[in-house]
Amino acid sequence: MHIAITGAAGFLGQRLVQQLLAHGELRQQPITRLTLLDQVEAPLPESGSLSVSSLALDITAPGALDSVLDQRPDVIYHLAAVVSSAAEADLELGMRVNFDATRALLEGCRAKELTQTRLIMASSVAAYGGALPAVLDDMTALNPQNSYGAQKAMCELLINDYSRRGIIDGLVLRLPTIVIRPGRPNAAASSFASSILREPLNGEEAICPVPVELPMFVMSPGKVVEALIHGAEVPSKSLAPFRAFMLPGITVTVAEMLEALRETAGEKALSLVRHEPDARIEAIVAGWPAHFETAKAKQLGFVGDDSFKQIIDAFVTEQQ
Repeated sequence: MHIAITGAAGFLGQRLVQQLLAHGELRQQPITRLTLLDQVEAPLPESGSLSVSSLALDITAPGALDSVLDQRPDVIYHLAAVVSSAAEADLELGMRVNFDATRALLEGCRAKELTQTRLIMASSVAAYGGALPAVLDDMTALNPQNSYGAQKAMCELLINDYSRRGIIDGLVLRLPTIVIRPGRPNAAASSFASSILREPLNGEEAICPVPVELPMFVMSPGKVVEALIHGAEVPSKSLAPFRAFMLPGITVTVAEMLEALRETAGEKALSLVRHEPDARIEAIVAGWPAHFETAKAKQLGFVGDDSFKQIIDAFVTEQQ
């Protein structure tokens, strides 16, 4: 079993690599090879006898993925992306990385006739927007209100069509906002959702740029990685007719997130959160829906978090 991962140097890619190594197999076949792709070389893990290669390349360059596709990977995880705020600030960059590179990947699979390759792309709650029902389901019309969401929505349609044609065996997992991300804040508009918890838990100040009554649809990194792995196991016949759906996150307001922080780490940690409104960030995040019916994901065996407290506890345990 050969698995290729774009965006493998990112935090999600790195967690996925570690979990794949821990599993040792996929689709009841031993994993024999991992190919890690990113704009910088992803760290090489301790892998025993398993072959792991790390390539630094620009996936937007013509033919950049040809040598990898020539090796006919059985599963491709497509995680590489320019995140929300950065894609909104630079339309050309977002289009080149989020859309053009995805289309080039699909066309590469078509040229190499990789009809049995399972291609799993990470999409986003940002694909939704505008006037929406109180509770969304997987077939609620996509109406993104920012460029990042539009780029993801276009990719979803392409992957579904290429799968319908039998060019690839595609799957799109719409990710809730991932909380709590490790490391430092990044350019994602949702970055604050992790920093208002991560930094106070580490005794540092953090800024909350949105109203506390704002609801969000969230999922822990651990459950997202479990979903990515499970996505390779789901039979193709179970995915039709539309191969994109939302993972089973939980709905929580920023106020409830901060209350969970107080319950875990006390008033001192809560006092480290400063409230400084940022209209730009609020405009992006407030456009993302927060209430979903995720029946298809659950029917296919995807599992979410039980509570937001469980998400915080998992992060604290990992830091110990």
